Amino acid sequence: MLLGRVVGTLVASQKEASLDGLKFLIVRRLDIDTSDTGGYLVAADAVGAGMGEVVLYATGSSARQTKVTDKRPCDGVIMAIVDTVHVDGEAKYDKARDG
Repeated sequence: MLLGRVVGTLVASQKEASLDGLKFLIVRRLDIDTSDTGGYLVAADAVGAGMGEVVLYATGSSARQTKVTDKRPCDGVIMAIVDTVHVDGEAKYDKARDG
């Protein structure tokens, strides 16, 4: 699982039928300090994430392990919305404070 921030949406009116009904979001990759690492990915949203939220996402075959993406050709999925990140006792991110 990796950290990211939702920065945009993607709409595809023509797509493989098994992708119908999925919401696609653009996610900016983050490091453990929730700083931008410069990379982006498109991910199916399995949890109802919104713009600006810090999320956990998975890629590769792990992205097809949620109920929403099971047996669908997805290479990225948002599977959690992050509330807090603590590393070595230090609060790196708090949705109530930083979100």
